[in-house]
Amino acid sequence: MLPSSTVENYLKAIHEAQNRLPSDRELVPMGQLPSALGVAPGTATTMVKTLAESGLVVYEPYSGVRLTAAGTKLAAAVLRRHRLVELFLVRVMGMSWDEVHDEAEQLEHAVSDRLIERIDEMLGRPAVDPHGDPIPDAEGQIQTGLESYTLLTCAIGVPLVVSRVLDQDGEFLRFVEHSALKPGQPITVVSRDAAADRVIVRVSGNGAAGADTGAGADAGGNGGREIALGTRAASKLLVERPR
Repeated sequence: MLPSSTVENYLKAIHEAQNRLPSDRELVPMGQLPSALGVAPGTATTMVKTLAESGLVVYEPYSGVRLTAAGTKLAAAVLRRHRLVELFLVRVMGMSWDEVHDEAEQLEHAVSDRLIERIDEMLGRPAVDPHGDPIPDAEGQIQTGLESYTLLTCAIGVPLVVSRVLDQDGEFLRFVEHSALKPGQPITVVSRDAAADRVIVRVSGNGAAGADTGAGADAGGNGGREIALGTRAASKLLVERPR
């Protein structure tokens, strides 16, 4: 079966869902696919069965689905095209990081491997896209970096760096940029309050100066600014220790 845009979208969605699974699970629940792809549950099941017949996924009724080696290779190729296109549109075309996702969704099915290789070379073989998502190499391998945590699971009171934004929604990305929490931004988690549904982070350096959040200046005099985030937003931001 030729990898049509529909096939590629399913493989990419399954790949991304697999990467979010707990370490003790191997199958992506079928209930996740319809919402991720914007299709009816019956449509998703029919397509997954077709992918299984083609050897791209393993499907276990009532349990879930996972990619085979062949499916993983194709999914990584789609992710590579998507993320390199996003970075190209930001760096070269001057587009905002909150508007390139939808454009890349279209272009990822149209650009050739030859063009993607030239884009990759021109951009200097980048490891991540504008949102911090890792870019697979030409063989489909993803470089493993430092261990990442969400703002809900990271250490409190230690220097951290925002490494990845998990939600590609334009409104959320604009919120992240307005709050000076884009990948590469040094921050420190000051406190977490589950009862109040709140995480307080201190944004450090130049990024803090441009963040007009109304949270007030850092009372500690550390050149930072404290920002209050809800736990839902905090769960979508990954951080790591400074390199």
